[in-house]
Amino acid sequence: MAPDPDVSRCPVLDMTARDPHRQNVELRSAGPAVRVELPGGIIAWSVTRSSVIRALTGDPRISRDPRRHWPGLASVPEGWPMGPIAFQQNFFNLYGGEHRSARRRMAPSFAPRRVSALRPGIEKTTAALVGAFRTLGPGEAVDLRHALSRPLTMTVICDLFGVPADMRPPIGTAMDTLLTTTATNEQMTRSRAEINVVLTELLALKRRDPGPDLASDVAAVDTGDGTGRSEEESRDILFLMLGAGYETAVNLITSAVQALLAHPRHLAEVRAGTLGWEAVVEETLRYESPAMHLPLRYPLEDVDLGEGVVIRRGEPILLGFGAAGRDPEVHPERPDDFDPTRPDKEHLAFGYGPHFCLGAPLARLETEVALEGLFGAYPDSALDPSRPTPPRLESAIINGPAELWVVPTPALAAGV
Repeated sequence: MAPDPDVSRCPVLDMTARDPHRQNVELRSAGPAVRVELPGGIIAWSVTRSSVIRALTGDPRISRDPRRHWPGLASVPEGWPMGPIAFQQNFFNLYGGEHRSARRRMAPSFAPRRVSALRPGIEKTTAALVGAFRTLGPGEAVDLRHALSRPLTMTVICDLFGVPADMRPPIGTAMDTLLTTTATNEQMTRSRAEINVVLTELLALKRRDPGPDLASDVAAVDTGDGTGRSEEESRDILFLMLGAGYETAVNLITSAVQALLAHPRHLAEVRAGTLGWEAVVEETLRYESPAMHLPLRYPLEDVDLGEGVVIRRGEPILLGFGAAGRDPEVHPERPDDFDPTRPDKEHLAFGYGPHFCLGAPLARLETEVALEGLFGAYPDSALDPSRPTPPRLESAIINGPAELWVVPTPALAAGV
């Protein structure tokens, strides 16, 4: 076995995500896992190869429970930027049988048949949002992320959970901050406290006045008597489901529109009927996964990955699910090109193994409906030529453009 690398010379994972794909290439070429420095001086193993990610996610020796299996947890500073995801107390971070039991209770709510029944409501919301673009004159642009992707996905997930209208803006604002890995520890601590207040109020409301919604289902589980779950666990379940249901889809929709408008020949193929929306969605998931790195996992014993790399028991692991879609071992031909016609669109955008994302069917449906609605109403949509390439979200966890200015009716198309 090779000696442990000098941790003082570890590459620093770029929390600004200015060029995540370039960094993923560098990390992937360095070995099956490579030590990286995270905020706060935390050292973790970065895994960006698809085959290694698959192996680790299916390995029963790998846990997601930091409280049981991360010896270094006590040294993590309060407000750590990756903490809101890494330290959730819900089935996202449970291990083994506890995870399977908790996941089974939530899985029926996101079953494909139940999700498909949401299509009429998603279509109605999409039509209303896209319809608002009629107020724009020829050549005028709109930020599609904030005018379509964000309000659509927030409406869908909050309707599903029965979140009152006045609680939705603070939830969205806090979620955005908690997934921004350039935020300060103080900003993270404040945003976590703010969203906890809103989620506590939501649980209290659903206990007083339950309805046919998923927040009422979560609130109905007894807490505090030693047999149910704690109030913190109930809040964290809502945090996970609302956050995952919102952030994943908003980034997927925005990235899909950006990719299509940057590659208009594929949009022409959709219009001609030779390419379907499903293929566009799957290629977007491969090409620009809405999640990039998910923290963290912890081995219960030493794990030998070969090539002289051994991850010791309790050393944190950061899996680059967004990197897997561009792994040249999986996609040897043009892995960095957006091509919905490619026959193999294999990706790990929704994870892999026991923790595969429950919300995958919903995110796929929302994106298909959004694309149909936008390009059905405005087939000549184009990227705003007066603006530079959109900046990326400043997050090593989620991935996508922070804004996307689109011209629904170009002046030439309008005959001006």
